[in-house]
Amino acid sequence: MENQSGIAGHPVVSHEEWFSARKTFLAREKEFTRLRDELSRQRRELPWEKVEKSYLFEGPRGRETLTDLFEKRSQLVVYHFMFPPDWSEGCKHCSFWADNFNDVIIHLNHRDVTFVVISRAPMEKLEEFRKRMGWSFKWLSSHDNDFNYDYGVSFTPQQLESGAKLFNYSSISPGMTDREGTSVFYKDEQGAVFHTYSTYARGIDMTNTAYHYLDLTPKGRDEGHSPQSWVRHHDRYAD
Repeated sequence: MENQSGIAGHPVVSHEEWFSARKTFLAREKEFTRLRDELSRQRRELPWEKVEKSYLFEGPRGRETLTDLFEKRSQLVVYHFMFPPDWSEGCKHCSFWADNFNDVIIHLNHRDVTFVVISRAPMEKLEEFRKRMGWSFKWLSSHDNDFNYDYGVSFTPQQLESGAKLFNYSSISPGMTDREGTSVFYKDEQGAVFHTYSTYARGIDMTNTAYHYLDLTPKGRDEGHSPQSWVRHHDRYAD
């Protein structure tokens, strides 16, 4: 259902009144920008944890370790894409995020950042779906390791049956075997790898460019009481 809050009967004023209201709101936006910059600074100052476990992924180049994924860079961003082994296609919501990835990667690369996507589905399924969606980013399978479980985006049937709040730092019940998230890693000159940050649920909103545009519009995200019910795989909006 369309959320029309704030649309019907919305106030319409003269240019002078509009300009005054907009200028007043600009001060709030600048305050938010400064707060966001400060939050980003504090995020960079969070302590790290050393990655002691070895992970072997299946990728387009064959088997690669977590260290291999950095390529020649010191920073690695991983998007945890919801695609468990028993699904026939990737999550439509993660696909909404993934539609934002391709064209920014070259810019990330030139800021010493490598970007990859990791899911638990076997490589054949990932490749088939990636080709269908027209994506070129690097996508790897963690089908044979514990990476997704260790970084808080996959859950065993026993964990789900317990009803415990296990997702997003034990604040939400996962509801399904796989969830979304983003994790960040750093590799030092000696080759040691550190986990610096992970974010889940609404924490990944900042990586969705489309949401930032929608937030500028009169209707906003227009999601009402059912967030993202409108989202489709981009090749299915005509269905």
